[in-house]
Amino acid sequence: MSPSPLIVSAAHLSRTFGEGAAAVRALVDVSVDFPTGGFTAIMGPSGSGKSTLMHLLAGLDRPTSGSVAVDGTELSGLDDNALTRLRRDRFGFVFQGFNLVPVLNAEENILLPLTLAGRDPDREWYEQLVRTVGLTDRLSHRPSELSGGQQQRVAIARALVHRPAVVFADEPTGNLDSSASAEVLGLLRRAADEFGQTIVMVTHDAHAASFADRLVLLADGRIVRDEPAGDTDSVLELMKTAA
Repeated sequence: MSPSPLIVSAAHLSRTFGEGAAAVRALVDVSVDFPTGGFTAIMGPSGSGKSTLMHLLAGLDRPTSGSVAVDGTELSGLDDNALTRLRRDRFGFVFQGFNLVPVLNAEENILLPLTLAGRDPDREWYEQLVRTVGLTDRLSHRPSELSGGQQQRVAIARALVHRPAVVFADEPTGNLDSSASAEVLGLLRRAADEFGQTIVMVTHDAHAASFADRLVLLADGRIVRDEPAGDTDSVLELMKTAA
């Protein structure tokens, strides 16, 4: 079987914050590729560069040097307006804080990327998503009327509704209890397996990482391991190498 085509590719990425003696090298000459349909967990100790890497891959920040290409588009060649459109149309985002609009109900929050883009939803796909995330009977509820796990399921459906090239998940279970975390991680796993969705997830949680296919481990701004994720115990053992 031929390998999956690359959907995200980063070459020689570096990111430095500040100047002179106060400069902090958050990322140092990182090259990494992400194939279509893969579920990758990015881990590392605090300050290792994992969030910086995600922000560069997602076009939320620009590198000091190096390049990122997403779905064949080189991000450095885009102005701010074009980059905003690319993020809106081709990326999905799931954050620790849910980031739902409080005055919109669940259905309106899910459809928000399409509303902002002036696009009509694919009703069959939308209904399949709602069934998959188990929100059929909660669509008229606002975020304040939903549990944390339900809010994050809304966020996952929102991230998938426009069929993005890649979903970036930043600590998606950070505000959830263990039961809700398992639900959310199971949904991300299903999105990869059943929908062929590419997922890049930053997490500090070894159990969360065990749901992924692959673990990219950073330390001091560099990739120190890149291999299959394995179970929770395997991930914990790998984490020790970066401590």
